[in-house]
Amino acid sequence: MKIMAVDLGDARTGLAVCDRTEFLASPVGVIHDRVFESILNKVAIATKEYDVKKVVVGYPVNMNGTVGERAEKCERFAEALRARVEIPVVLWDERSTTVSAHNILNETDTRGRKRKEVIDEVAATLILESYLAWRKNHPDQD
Repeated sequence: MKIMAVDLGDARTGLAVCDRTEFLASPVGVIHDRVFESILNKVAIATKEYDVKKVVVGYPVNMNGTVGERAEKCERFAEALRARVEIPVVLWDERSTTVSAHNILNETDTRGRKRKEVIDEVAATLILESYLAWRKNHPDQD
């Protein structure tokens, strides 16, 4: 099944999609927008464009497991997206994905403007990879 991951940000929202075999997660772009409704519309359009059957929204809970302002915004986003698309939308714990994305970009020596352009889609890809690994190890819990 093709699945899309969304890394919701204030100015940029990263997107990643896996192949039908759920083996390979790939970045597919960044939505440069700050308007909640506009981002919702663009993600809904992307679900049709990439023919995905599920959306995974990164859920940035705090390291101690509490839900902060960012996580609440992602909850609102997932709920609003559920009303716009006819496929499942789930929240997925994304603790440390942005840190991991920065580490990957450090390893590839990606700096400056290029780094800003790709960090969100790298984070979305990591969110999706984490979700796919979970699905592979928990096939009966999805």
